Amino acid sequence: MKVILIIACVLIVILFLGWLGLQVKPAPFAPFPEQTPALKTLPLPSGLPAPVEHFYRTVYGDEIPVIETVVIKGRAEISPFGVKLPARFIFVHNAGKDYRHYIEATWFGMPFMKVNEGYVEGASFFESPMGNIYNDASTNQGANLAIWAEASWFPSIWLTDKRVRWESVDEKTALLFVPFEDQEENFVVRFNPETGLIDTMEAMRFRDAGEKAKKILWITKSETGRNLEGTRLSAVGSATWLDQGKPWAVFTLEEVHYNVDVSEYIRQRGK
Repeated sequence: MKVILIIACVLIVILFLGWLGLQVKPAPFAPFPEQTPALKTLPLPSGLPAPVEHFYRTVYGDEIPVIETVVIKGRAEISPFGVKLPARFIFVHNAGKDYRHYIEATWFGMPFMKVNEGYVEGASFFESPMGNIYNDASTNQGANLAIWAEASWFPSIWLTDKRVRWESVDEKTALLFVPFEDQEENFVVRFNPETGLIDTMEAMRFRDAGEKAKKILWITKSETGRNLEGTRLSAVGSATWLDQGKPWAVFTLEEVHYNVDVSEYIRQRGK
């Protein structure tokens, strides 16, 4: 009996330490060394669907910025195994073309799982302790959608990139068509009728790699709580697979730089 009690106490201590370590947020990454230069602007184009025009006038007014590259840093909660893990992240975009993610899940603030993923020159990559995947057709499709969904933090690209087009649905919904290889993919974009801002974006996306992978409805949501500095855009976004029913990740942006040099940074791994 004494042995059983000792084992039980040890297990309780281990579980408590495991839980406690997941309550500690990681320190932020070091700031990116470059600052956003003065941004060029273009007039808001005419002929947009009503909720889309309302959205852009709410966010930018009559002039939209021309954004070519983006560096985003922040912290997150991710649930790759059904357990919420604190994390910190770096997202790098060659807007509308390439991106890479670096994510560290932490315990007591120390990295214990590192993920490098991205989509550069039409080929995806995924490198993690769970395995590596390179240039898989299903993963390419999902990664390309990520490029365009994450542009909700720099949505002028949906107007300045001539390959993108909008189509009206109703007073609070529109379709966003984006390029993928020699075809198009589309999002259903739902706008908040009170604020005019985007609530959710929905698309059919491959979650798994391989020929037998099936598309699942993927939903990204602009969460309330805080905005990007100097804007009305939410700094918090979540991603949910319909069959899971709740977000597998919630990202909070803490640092954003536009039109900085990412020619080498986007090809790196890690920090």
